[in-house]
Order: sequence, then structure tokens, then C-alpha cells
Amino acid sequence: MSKLRPLIAITLCLCLFSSTSQAWFGFGHMAVAYVAYQKLTPEKRARVAQLLRKNPYYKTKWKAMIPSGTPADQQDLMYFMIAATWPDQIKDKNSGYNDDGPGGGNIPPAGPAAWQNTGYGDLARHKYWHFIDTPFSQDGTTPLPAIPSPNAETEIAIFRQALTSNASDKIKSYDLVWLLHLVGDVHQPLHSSTRVGATDLHGDNGGNNVKLSDPSKELHAFWDGLPGDSSNIADVIAYGKTLTAADSLLAQKADASDWVKESFDIAQATAYSGPISTGDGPFTITPAYAASARQIVAERVELAGERLANLINDELK
Repeated sequence: MSKLRPLIAITLCLCLFSSTSQAWFGFGHMAVAYVAYQKLTPEKRARVAQLLRKNPYYKTKWKAMIPSGTPADQQDLMYFMIAATWPDQIKDKNSGYNDDGPGGGNIPPAGPAAWQNTGYGDLARHKYWHFIDTPFSQDGTTPLPAIPSPNAETEIAIFRQALTSNASDKIKSYDLVWLLHLVGDVHQPLHSSTRVGATDLHGDNGGNNVKLSDPSKELHAFWDGLPGDSSNIADVIAYGKTLTAADSLLAQKADASDWVKESFDIAQATAYSGPISTGDGPFTITPAYAASARQIVAERVELAGERLANLINDELK
């Protein structure tokens, strides 16, 4: 029974991260973090462990997810993986955090609060930080809408600048946790694009408006779930171990605008191809489409993890 208890605890806790409202789902974000953790230097592993302890969930929600008896090095890995899901955890209706913009909180509000970087005292969910809606059209619909700001790309720049600065550890902790999440987000093709068309003059919300018949969900959620949607952290680690190392030149790309452009190009060429036609569907995913998408996502998760590790190793003071 003692051997089963840790597995049960992990399974129960991580079921919180399988909600379809979360980018990559919790599984994908933790997989990105798993890849990154393997490539952190010992010094940076110690530094991020120090910073993560300042998160308000660390001693309550996160600690409860770590089974007693877990070796210290494995605890640090688990905290790191769980931390990558925190910007989605605060979307919970009972989290004490609030939507701070129109459109269910997905549209940036007017004023400086949308851009603020004040640490954990900020109780806004900042849902609009999770994506960058770069528009394109396949049916000639114009004009294309402007890209809202702030967005995932602008925030990555702000947070990584703080990591290299003399900002307080409380600010760096907040920014690190957001970076763990946002680097993963921008490697998901539908977090860097929105398709404008006759049925979606302002964009399809990163594929959230595009319905699928089998499985019965949106195109965005289909891509979010491609890494996996298991609630067991052991499954995440097993998945991470199957990933193939990224091309070294691609992994060294440090400019977030390059990451976004890659995802945008994949969205146009692949996510909105094949059975996905113009309009909002419903469309039926084919085995060939699913297999191609799954391979692309495995490559994106690995790239995101390696780039995240490089960012932390190179820029965290």
C-alpha cells in the first residue's frame, strides 16, 4: 500500500491539469518543463528551486502534490513541472484571481495594468498573455485585424529582461513561472495565429471557433491535447523520455519572435490544411492529419523545452 500511495496522490493532484481550457493542457506544459529541467545546469536548478518557493501555491497546493518520501532531486523536478501550469491554475473560479479584461478576460484592458509586472500581488489572470493572435486569411477576407498587445511575445520579452536584472526575487519568481508557461504556449501553433474569414471577420480565436465532429471539440483543443492529456505525472515523464533531441541550430534560436513565426507558419501550412477547410466546420480529423500533427507537436515540445533551458541558463541572475 505504501508504494501505491505516492502514485495515487500524483494521479489525484494532476487531474487538475487536464482541463480542456488550458493551453497544451497541463500534460504538454509539464512535458516542456521536463525537457528543460534535464538541460539546466546544477547552479540554475538550485536557483530556480529557490525562486519557486516564493510562489503562493508552493507551500499549499504544490506541496500537497509531492508524495512524502520523494527524493529531493525528484521533488525539485516535480515542483518545476507543476510550476509550468500555474498561469492556468489561477484560471480556476475559486483561485482568488480575476479576469481583468473584456471577452471573458481574453482581450487586453485599456491602461497600464495590462502591462504591469508587479509580482504575486497582482491578482489578475492576464489571460491575454497566453497567446499572440497573428492574423491570416485563406479566403481573401480583408482587412486583417491588428495584433492585440500585450500578448505572449511582449510578455516573454518583459519577463526575461527582469531575470537578467537586479529585480527582487519575488518579481523574478513571478516572471520565471510565467516564462515556464509562455515559452510552451508560443510553441503551440494555434497560440500564435488566428484565421480571419467570412465567418470570423475578427479571427477564429486561435482555432477555438473551429468545430470538429470527431472528436467533438474545437481545433484548438485538439492541438492542445496532442502531447497527451493523462493526469499521471509518470506518463508525462515517460513521454518526455521518448522525445528526440532538437536540431542544435534551431534550439539555439533565442528570439521569441522566431518562435512565434515558426508556430504561425505551421498553423497556416498544417493546422488549417487537409480536412480543415474554410469556415467553422464541423470538420472530421483524418488519421493522416492526426499523425502529422502529433509528430509536429512532439518536435515543438522538445524545442520549447531546450529553448527554455537555454533562456534560464543564459539569462537568470
